[in-house]
Amino acid sequence: MAVSTASTVSVTSAPPHPNRPRITELRLSAFAGHRRAVLPLGPLTVLAGPSGSGKTSALRAYDALARLGGGARLGTVFPDPVACVPERARPDAQHRRGFRIGCTADGAAGPVHLDVAVQAEPELRIVGERLTADGVVLLETALRDPGRRAVQAAWHTAGSAPVTRAPLPDDRLGTPLLPLRVAGKTDGQRRVLAAAEQMVVALRSVFACDPRPGRMREPVPTGSGRLLGGCDNLADVLWRTRAECGRRHAQFVAAVRAGCAGPVADVLAEPVAGGVVRALLDRGDGTRTGLARLGYGELRYLALALVLFTGPGVLEVDPAGEVPAALQTLTVLTDGFDRGLDVRQRAELLRLAVRMCDRGHIRLVAAVADAAWAAGTDGVTVVDLGT
Repeated sequence: MAVSTASTVSVTSAPPHPNRPRITELRLSAFAGHRRAVLPLGPLTVLAGPSGSGKTSALRAYDALARLGGGARLGTVFPDPVACVPERARPDAQHRRGFRIGCTADGAAGPVHLDVAVQAEPELRIVGERLTADGVVLLETALRDPGRRAVQAAWHTAGSAPVTRAPLPDDRLGTPLLPLRVAGKTDGQRRVLAAAEQMVVALRSVFACDPRPGRMREPVPTGSGRLLGGCDNLADVLWRTRAECGRRHAQFVAAVRAGCAGPVADVLAEPVAGGVVRALLDRGDGTRTGLARLGYGELRYLALALVLFTGPGVLEVDPAGEVPAALQTLTVLTDGFDRGLDVRQRAELLRLAVRMCDRGHIRLVAAVADAAWAAGTDGVTVVDLGT
Protein backbone atom coordinates (compact mmCIF):
# COMPACT_ATOMS: atom_id res chain seq x y z
CA MET A 1 0.00 0.00 0.00
CA ALA A 2 1.45 3.35 -1.03
CA VAL A 3 0.52 6.69 0.51
CA SER A 4 1.01 10.08 -1.12
CA THR A 5 0.31 13.13 1.04
CA ALA A 6 0.32 16.59 -0.50
CA SER A 7 0.53 19.86 1.40
CA THR A 8 -2.62 21.59 2.56
CA VAL A 9 -3.94 24.35 0.29
CA SER A 10 -4.34 27.86 1.71
CA VAL A 11 -7.61 29.72 1.26
CA THR A 12 -9.06 32.96 2.56
CA SER A 13 -11.87 31.29 4.53
CA ALA A 14 -11.84 31.02 8.32
CA PRO A 15 -9.17 28.56 9.53
CA PRO A 16 -10.38 25.18 10.81
CA HIS A 17 -10.81 24.78 14.56
CA PRO A 18 -7.48 23.27 15.71
CA ASN A 19 -9.10 21.02 18.34
CA ARG A 20 -12.10 19.87 16.33
CA PRO A 21 -12.28 16.05 16.79
CA ARG A 22 -11.47 14.17 13.58
CA ILE A 23 -10.55 10.64 12.51
CA THR A 24 -6.95 10.63 11.26
CA GLU A 25 -6.31 6.91 10.83
CA LEU A 26 -8.31 3.79 9.98
CA ARG A 27 -6.91 0.40 11.00
CA LEU A 28 -8.08 -2.81 9.37
CA SER A 29 -6.14 -5.40 11.34
CA ALA A 30 -8.26 -8.25 9.98
CA PHE A 31 -11.31 -7.21 7.98
CA ALA A 32 -12.60 -8.71 4.72
CA GLY A 33 -9.61 -8.63 2.33
CA HIS A 34 -7.45 -6.47 4.62
CA ARG A 35 -4.69 -7.64 6.94
CA ARG A 36 -2.67 -5.24 9.11
CA ALA A 37 -3.74 -2.28 6.94
CA VAL A 38 -3.24 1.22 8.33
CA LEU A 39 -4.85 3.99 6.28
CA PRO A 40 -3.90 7.61 7.07
CA LEU A 41 -6.80 10.01 6.63
CA GLY A 42 -6.40 13.69 5.83
CA PRO A 43 -9.08 16.33 5.30
CA LEU A 44 -9.56 14.91 1.79
CA THR A 45 -8.47 11.29 1.30
CA VAL A 46 -8.69 9.33 -1.93
CA LEU A 47 -8.58 5.54 -1.68
CA ALA A 48 -7.33 4.15 -4.98
CA GLY A 49 -6.94 0.68 -6.41
CA PRO A 50 -8.41 -1.79 -8.87
CA SER A 51 -11.58 -3.78 -8.27
CA GLY A 52 -11.04 -6.17 -5.37
CA SER A 53 -8.36 -4.07 -3.67
CA GLY A 54 -10.62 -3.32 -0.70
CA LYS A 55 -11.76 0.27 -1.25
CA THR A 56 -15.42 -0.47 -0.57
CA SER A 57 -14.68 -2.63 2.45
CA ALA A 58 -12.50 0.14 3.93
CA LEU A 59 -15.40 2.59 3.60
CA ARG A 60 -17.72 -0.02 5.10
CA ALA A 61 -15.42 -0.44 8.11
CA TYR A 62 -15.31 3.34 8.67
CA ASP A 63 -19.10 3.57 8.43
CA ALA A 64 -19.46 0.64 10.85
CA LEU A 65 -17.24 2.33 13.44
CA ALA A 66 -19.25 5.53 13.05
CA ARG A 67 -22.53 3.74 13.65
CA LEU A 68 -21.13 1.85 16.63
CA GLY A 69 -19.84 5.16 18.00
CA GLY A 70 -23.40 6.46 17.76
CA GLY A 71 -24.66 3.61 19.96
CA ALA A 72 -26.02 1.27 17.27
CA ARG A 73 -26.26 -2.41 18.10
CA LEU A 74 -23.86 -4.84 16.52
CA GLY A 75 -26.48 -6.83 14.56
CA THR A 76 -27.76 -3.65 12.91
CA VAL A 77 -24.29 -2.55 11.88
CA PHE A 78 -23.17 -5.97 10.61
CA PRO A 79 -26.18 -7.79 9.09
CA ASP A 80 -23.79 -10.21 7.35
CA PRO A 81 -20.82 -10.41 9.74
CA VAL A 82 -19.28 -13.52 8.16
CA ALA A 83 -18.59 -11.45 5.01
CA CYS A 84 -16.31 -9.24 7.14
CA VAL A 85 -14.13 -12.16 8.28
CA PRO A 86 -10.91 -12.55 6.25
CA GLU A 87 -11.43 -15.37 3.77
CA ARG A 88 -8.51 -17.49 4.96
CA ALA A 89 -9.17 -16.99 8.67
CA ARG A 90 -9.34 -20.36 10.43
CA PRO A 91 -11.64 -21.00 13.40
CA ASP A 92 -10.08 -21.63 16.81
CA ALA A 93 -10.71 -24.65 19.02
CA GLN A 94 -14.10 -23.25 20.00
CA HIS A 95 -15.04 -22.74 16.30
CA ARG A 96 -14.82 -18.95 16.64
CA ARG A 97 -13.93 -16.58 13.82
CA GLY A 98 -14.08 -12.82 13.68
CA PHE A 99 -12.52 -9.54 12.55
CA ARG A 100 -10.70 -6.53 14.03
CA ILE A 101 -11.00 -2.85 13.13
CA GLY A 102 -9.96 0.41 14.74
CA CYS A 103 -9.26 4.10 14.28
CA THR A 104 -7.48 7.11 15.75
CA ALA A 105 -9.25 10.36 16.64
CA ASP A 106 -7.23 13.54 17.07
CA GLY A 107 -8.35 16.64 18.93
CA ALA A 108 -7.95 18.51 22.22
CA ALA A 109 -7.21 15.27 24.09
CA GLY A 110 -4.42 14.38 21.65
CA PRO A 111 -4.43 11.18 19.58
CA VAL A 112 -6.93 8.66 20.98
CA HIS A 113 -6.91 5.10 19.66
CA LEU A 114 -9.89 2.73 19.51
CA ASP A 115 -9.54 -0.94 18.58
CA VAL A 116 -12.42 -3.43 18.45
CA ALA A 117 -12.45 -7.22 18.09
CA VAL A 118 -15.73 -8.73 16.88
CA GLN A 119 -16.67 -12.39 16.91
CA ALA A 120 -18.75 -13.29 13.84
CA GLU A 121 -19.10 -17.03 14.43
CA PRO A 122 -20.68 -18.94 16.06
CA GLU A 123 -22.59 -15.83 17.22
CA LEU A 124 -22.07 -12.13 16.71
CA ARG A 125 -20.63 -10.27 19.70
CA ILE A 126 -17.93 -7.81 20.70
CA VAL A 127 -15.17 -9.80 22.39
CA GLY A 128 -12.66 -7.03 22.98
CA GLU A 129 -12.37 -3.24 22.94
CA ARG A 130 -9.49 -0.98 23.85
CA LEU A 131 -9.38 2.82 24.15
CA THR A 132 -5.89 4.24 24.66
CA ALA A 133 -4.10 7.61 24.71
CA ASP A 134 -0.39 8.34 25.28
CA GLY A 135 0.22 4.66 25.95
CA VAL A 136 -2.35 4.56 28.79
CA VAL A 137 -5.22 2.07 28.53
CA LEU A 138 -8.32 4.10 29.35
CA LEU A 139 -10.87 1.37 28.66
CA GLU A 140 -10.42 -2.33 28.05
CA THR A 141 -13.06 -5.01 27.66
CA ALA A 142 -12.76 -8.76 27.27
CA LEU A 143 -15.13 -11.69 26.96
CA ARG A 144 -14.48 -13.73 30.11
CA ASP A 145 -17.54 -15.97 30.15
CA PRO A 146 -18.92 -17.02 26.73
CA GLY A 147 -22.14 -18.09 28.44
CA ARG A 148 -22.98 -14.51 29.50
CA ARG A 149 -24.17 -11.78 27.14
CA ALA A 150 -21.67 -9.32 28.59
CA VAL A 151 -17.99 -8.40 28.50
CA GLN A 152 -15.89 -7.50 31.51
CA ALA A 153 -14.84 -3.85 31.30
CA ALA A 154 -12.11 -1.99 33.18
CA TRP A 155 -11.57 1.74 32.87
CA HIS A 156 -8.85 4.03 34.15
CA THR A 157 -9.64 5.71 37.47
CA ALA A 158 -6.31 6.85 38.99
CA GLY A 159 -8.04 7.33 42.34
CA SER A 160 -8.01 5.12 45.41
CA ALA A 161 -8.31 2.21 42.95
CA PRO A 162 -6.35 2.28 39.68
CA VAL A 163 -9.27 0.91 37.62
CA THR A 164 -13.01 0.41 37.92
CA ARG A 165 -14.53 -2.87 36.73
CA ALA A 166 -18.06 -3.56 35.59
CA PRO A 167 -19.89 -5.62 32.96
CA LEU A 168 -20.94 -4.00 29.67
CA PRO A 169 -23.20 -5.44 26.93
CA ASP A 170 -21.47 -7.49 24.24
CA ASP A 171 -23.61 -6.11 21.39
CA ARG A 172 -22.70 -2.44 21.73
CA LEU A 173 -19.49 -0.44 21.81
CA GLY A 174 -18.39 0.44 25.33
CA THR A 175 -16.78 3.81 24.54
CA PRO A 176 -20.06 5.74 23.97
CA LEU A 177 -21.46 4.22 27.18
CA LEU A 178 -18.69 5.60 29.38
CA PRO A 179 -20.36 8.99 30.10
CA LEU A 180 -23.18 7.00 31.74
CA ARG A 181 -20.76 5.00 33.89
CA VAL A 182 -17.87 7.33 34.75
CA ALA A 183 -18.45 9.96 37.42
CA GLY A 184 -15.59 12.26 36.43
CA LYS A 185 -14.47 12.83 40.04
CA THR A 186 -10.77 12.11 39.55
CA ASP A 187 -8.23 13.32 37.01
CA GLY A 188 -8.11 9.79 35.62
CA GLN A 189 -11.87 9.63 35.18
CA ARG A 190 -11.94 13.03 33.53
CA ARG A 191 -9.25 11.88 31.16
CA VAL A 192 -11.33 8.84 30.24
CA LEU A 193 -14.38 11.01 29.61
CA ALA A 194 -12.43 13.49 27.46
CA ALA A 195 -10.98 10.70 25.31
CA ALA A 196 -14.32 8.92 24.94
CA GLU A 197 -16.10 12.16 24.00
CA GLN A 198 -13.44 13.00 21.44
CA MET A 199 -13.73 9.58 19.82
CA VAL A 200 -17.53 9.61 19.75
CA VAL A 201 -17.77 13.16 18.36
CA ALA A 202 -15.17 12.36 15.68
CA LEU A 203 -17.11 9.27 14.62
CA ARG A 204 -20.71 10.40 14.91
CA SER A 205 -21.15 12.83 11.99
CA VAL A 206 -20.62 10.51 9.02
CA PHE A 207 -22.62 10.57 5.78
CA ALA A 208 -22.18 7.59 3.47
CA CYS A 209 -23.07 8.79 -0.02
CA ASP A 210 -23.36 7.04 -3.39
CA PRO A 211 -25.73 8.99 -5.70
CA ARG A 212 -28.11 6.90 -7.81
CA PRO A 213 -29.01 8.93 -10.91
CA GLY A 214 -31.80 6.57 -11.97
CA ARG A 215 -33.81 7.51 -8.90
CA MET A 216 -32.89 11.18 -8.95
CA ARG A 217 -34.70 11.72 -12.25
CA GLU A 218 -38.17 11.12 -10.79
CA PRO A 219 -40.34 13.62 -8.87
CA VAL A 220 -40.38 12.90 -5.13
CA PRO A 221 -42.78 13.64 -2.25
CA THR A 222 -41.88 16.51 0.04
CA GLY A 223 -40.56 15.23 3.34
CA SER A 224 -37.91 16.06 5.91
CA GLY A 225 -35.69 17.91 3.42
CA ARG A 226 -32.73 15.84 4.61
CA LEU A 227 -30.67 14.26 1.84
CA LEU A 228 -30.53 10.47 1.75
CA GLY A 229 -27.34 8.55 0.99
CA GLY A 230 -28.48 7.68 -2.53
CA CYS A 231 -29.57 11.30 -3.16
CA ASP A 232 -32.92 9.94 -4.39
CA ASN A 233 -34.75 12.86 -2.75
CA LEU A 234 -32.51 15.58 -4.18
CA ALA A 235 -35.54 17.55 -5.46
CA ASP A 236 -37.03 17.69 -1.95
CA VAL A 237 -33.74 18.96 -0.53
CA LEU A 238 -33.44 21.67 -3.21
CA TRP A 239 -37.02 22.71 -2.43
CA ARG A 240 -35.82 23.42 1.11
CA THR A 241 -32.24 24.69 0.73
CA ARG A 242 -32.75 27.15 -2.13
CA ALA A 243 -34.69 29.46 0.19
CA GLU A 244 -32.52 28.97 3.29
CA CYS A 245 -29.23 30.55 2.25
CA GLY A 246 -29.01 32.61 -0.93
CA ARG A 247 -25.22 32.91 -0.80
CA ARG A 248 -24.63 29.18 -0.45
CA HIS A 249 -27.18 28.42 -3.15
CA ALA A 250 -25.47 30.87 -5.53
CA GLN A 251 -22.17 29.06 -4.95
CA PHE A 252 -23.88 25.73 -5.62
CA VAL A 253 -25.36 27.05 -8.87
CA ALA A 254 -21.92 28.25 -9.95
CA ALA A 255 -20.52 24.77 -9.29
CA VAL A 256 -23.33 23.16 -11.29
CA ARG A 257 -22.71 25.59 -14.14
CA ALA A 258 -19.06 24.51 -14.22
CA GLY A 259 -19.91 20.81 -14.45
CA CYS A 260 -23.08 20.55 -16.54
CA ALA A 261 -23.55 21.06 -20.26
CA GLY A 262 -25.25 24.22 -21.47
CA PRO A 263 -26.02 27.45 -19.61
CA VAL A 264 -27.23 27.21 -15.99
CA ALA A 265 -28.81 30.29 -14.41
CA ASP A 266 -30.39 28.48 -11.44
CA VAL A 267 -31.09 25.07 -9.91
CA LEU A 268 -34.52 24.81 -8.37
CA ALA A 269 -37.42 22.57 -7.49
CA GLU A 270 -41.08 23.09 -8.24
CA PRO A 271 -44.27 21.32 -7.13
CA VAL A 272 -46.19 19.22 -9.64
CA ALA A 273 -49.52 17.41 -9.49
CA GLY A 274 -49.78 14.68 -6.90
CA GLY A 275 -48.01 16.41 -4.01
CA VAL A 276 -44.51 15.85 -5.37
CA VAL A 277 -41.66 18.12 -6.42
CA ARG A 278 -39.22 17.88 -9.29
CA ALA A 279 -35.79 19.44 -9.74
CA LEU A 280 -34.92 21.61 -12.74
CA LEU A 281 -32.09 23.55 -14.31
CA ASP A 282 -33.10 27.08 -15.30
CA ARG A 283 -31.25 27.82 -18.53
CA GLY A 284 -31.81 31.59 -18.24
CA ASP A 285 -33.67 32.00 -21.53
CA GLY A 286 -37.06 30.74 -20.40
CA THR A 287 -36.08 27.10 -20.83
CA ARG A 288 -36.14 24.73 -17.88
CA THR A 289 -34.53 21.31 -18.09
CA GLY A 290 -35.82 18.54 -15.82
CA LEU A 291 -33.30 16.18 -14.22
CA ALA A 292 -34.77 13.37 -16.32
CA ARG A 293 -32.93 14.89 -19.31
CA LEU A 294 -29.52 15.07 -17.63
CA GLY A 295 -26.80 12.50 -18.17
CA TYR A 296 -25.61 9.99 -15.59
CA GLY A 297 -22.39 11.88 -14.90
CA GLU A 298 -24.16 15.24 -14.69
CA LEU A 299 -26.52 13.90 -12.03
CA ARG A 300 -23.76 12.38 -9.93
CA TYR A 301 -21.77 15.60 -10.21
CA LEU A 302 -24.77 17.71 -9.20
CA ALA A 303 -25.56 15.47 -6.20
CA LEU A 304 -21.99 15.35 -4.90
CA ALA A 305 -21.65 19.12 -5.26
CA LEU A 306 -24.82 19.58 -3.20
CA VAL A 307 -23.43 17.26 -0.49
CA LEU A 308 -20.22 19.29 -0.26
CA PHE A 309 -22.15 22.55 0.12
CA THR A 310 -24.49 21.32 2.85
CA GLY A 311 -23.99 19.95 6.37
CA PRO A 312 -25.48 17.82 9.18
CA GLY A 313 -28.67 19.90 9.22
CA VAL A 314 -29.39 18.97 5.60
CA LEU A 315 -27.81 15.51 5.26
CA GLU A 316 -29.35 12.43 6.86
CA VAL A 317 -26.79 12.08 9.66
CA ASP A 318 -26.97 11.83 13.45
CA PRO A 319 -24.48 14.34 14.88
CA ALA A 320 -23.64 14.60 18.57
CA GLY A 321 -26.43 16.95 19.64
CA GLU A 322 -24.78 17.85 22.95
CA VAL A 323 -21.67 19.27 21.21
CA PRO A 324 -21.73 22.70 19.47
CA ALA A 325 -21.69 22.45 15.68
CA ALA A 326 -18.51 24.58 15.59
CA LEU A 327 -16.66 21.74 17.33
CA GLN A 328 -17.85 18.99 14.97
CA THR A 329 -16.70 17.88 11.55
CA LEU A 330 -18.89 16.11 9.02
CA THR A 331 -17.17 13.23 7.22
CA VAL A 332 -18.53 12.19 3.82
CA LEU A 333 -17.78 8.66 2.62
CA THR A 334 -18.37 8.09 -1.06
CA ASP A 335 -17.65 5.07 -3.23
CA GLY A 336 -16.93 5.60 -6.92
CA PHE A 337 -16.31 9.32 -6.46
CA ASP A 338 -15.41 9.75 -10.13
CA ARG A 339 -17.87 7.19 -11.53
CA GLY A 340 -19.49 8.49 -14.72
CA LEU A 341 -17.70 11.85 -14.58
CA ASP A 342 -15.82 13.28 -17.53
CA VAL A 343 -12.41 14.94 -17.15
CA ARG A 344 -13.85 18.42 -16.63
CA GLN A 345 -16.44 17.32 -14.07
CA ARG A 346 -13.84 15.31 -12.18
CA ALA A 347 -11.45 18.25 -11.98
CA GLU A 348 -14.17 20.71 -10.93
CA LEU A 349 -15.53 18.38 -8.25
CA LEU A 350 -12.05 17.75 -6.84
CA ARG A 351 -11.36 21.49 -6.79
CA LEU A 352 -14.61 22.07 -4.92
CA ALA A 353 -13.88 19.24 -2.46
CA VAL A 354 -10.42 20.62 -1.68
CA ARG A 355 -11.85 24.07 -1.04
CA MET A 356 -14.64 22.85 1.23
CA CYS A 357 -12.46 20.38 3.15
CA ASP A 358 -9.80 23.02 3.77
CA ARG A 359 -12.34 25.11 5.68
CA GLY A 360 -12.43 22.40 8.35
CA HIS A 361 -16.16 21.75 8.69
CA ILE A 362 -16.19 18.80 6.29
CA ARG A 363 -13.87 15.88 5.52
CA LEU A 364 -14.09 13.51 2.57
CA VAL A 365 -12.97 9.91 2.12
CA ALA A 366 -13.54 8.93 -1.51
CA ALA A 367 -12.84 5.70 -3.39
CA VAL A 368 -11.68 5.72 -7.02
CA ALA A 369 -10.21 3.13 -9.35
CA ASP A 370 -7.25 5.26 -10.42
CA ALA A 371 -6.11 8.39 -8.57
CA ALA A 372 -3.50 9.53 -11.10
CA TRP A 373 -5.70 12.57 -11.86
CA ALA A 374 -5.76 13.55 -8.14
CA ALA A 375 -2.17 12.74 -7.16
CA GLY A 376 -0.06 15.80 -6.55
CA THR A 377 -3.05 18.06 -5.89
CA ASP A 378 -2.58 20.27 -2.85
CA GLY A 379 -4.79 19.17 0.04
CA VAL A 380 -5.30 15.60 -1.20
CA THR A 381 -4.02 12.44 0.54
CA VAL A 382 -3.87 9.48 -1.84
CA VAL A 383 -3.83 5.97 -0.35
CA ASP A 384 -3.11 3.31 -2.99
CA LEU A 385 -4.59 -0.02 -1.88
CA GLY A 386 -3.43 -1.78 -5.01
CA THR A 387 0.27 -1.90 -4.09
